[in-house]
Amino acid sequence: MEGTPALPGTVISIFHPPSSIRYLRGVLFRKITIIGVGLLGGSIGLAVRRRKLVPRGGLAGFVRRRASLKDCERAGAVDFATTDLLAAVWDADLVILCLPLSQMRSRVREMLPALKRGAMVTDVGSVKASVVRELESLVAKAGAHFVGSHPMAGAEKTGVSAARADLFVNTVCVMTPAKKTNPVALKKVEQFWRAIGSRVLRLTPEIHDSLVSRSSHLPHIIAATLASHVLNPAHPKYQAALCANGFRDTTRIASGSPEMWRDIALANRRNLAKSLDAFIADLQKFRRVLKKADAETIATFFETAKKRRDNWCAGCVSPSPE
Repeated sequence: MEGTPALPGTVISIFHPPSSIRYLRGVLFRKITIIGVGLLGGSIGLAVRRRKLVPRGGLAGFVRRRASLKDCERAGAVDFATTDLLAAVWDADLVILCLPLSQMRSRVREMLPALKRGAMVTDVGSVKASVVRELESLVAKAGAHFVGSHPMAGAEKTGVSAARADLFVNTVCVMTPAKKTNPVALKKVEQFWRAIGSRVLRLTPEIHDSLVSRSSHLPHIIAATLASHVLNPAHPKYQAALCANGFRDTTRIASGSPEMWRDIALANRRNLAKSLDAFIADLQKFRRVLKKADAETIATFFETAKKRRDNWCAGCVSPSPE
């Protein structure tokens, strides 16, 4: 967008494997623990089991509610699930936090007594600067290593019943190492994400948060605003009947978890506010030319958007059969 400020920090590196890459199979860790076995956590578990990245019985899951234990069992996302956080984390080589951002700090504090020295802890959070800042020092107290991760995968559906073993295939997983990140742990966690199908990209936490405020967080705000506005019961009763596939596709992500998106908006509020300002300025610019009935500028507006999206789609990597 025009007028966008320069990004803070620097890009560290990018990893783009060839499309024909054979994803790693075979044991990487003796025990992996997933904290929060929902859509992402469950999909990680299914991918780990499919690729046999831990020995049989080496995949644990922590859930908050006893009712979720049977959901995990039915989905086959983990070898065993428990509501006992310390039992889940005990002796794990890799702990993956699949929690709302507001819960991460408290859960990490709780699990510290069971976290073994040398273990690796990562997360799937959509905001990284605050997570890395808060969790890196906490995890270090147990002699373990925190490595920030953000797999760019998901769906509007929630819960382990929506989990898929191929959710991460050919998606980007952003790694956000900081100055104190252990290089061996970083490489091991990167190897894990590649093993379940992701392409790894390294960015500083600050650059990550700036970029996703536009590409991920802003679209959700737009979809949610559009859904609330158009489906407002104050409109004529036939309004909803005139919402077809275009409206459904555009607002799909508005069905995501309100709790998760509340946390994301608050945690990345400064970057998101800047992205909203720039987006609103673009809308106002379009409104001005629309009022003037400036056909040429309106046509250019749609042509530019189509060209940019078509070029982006042409560069996307389509998931391939395993």
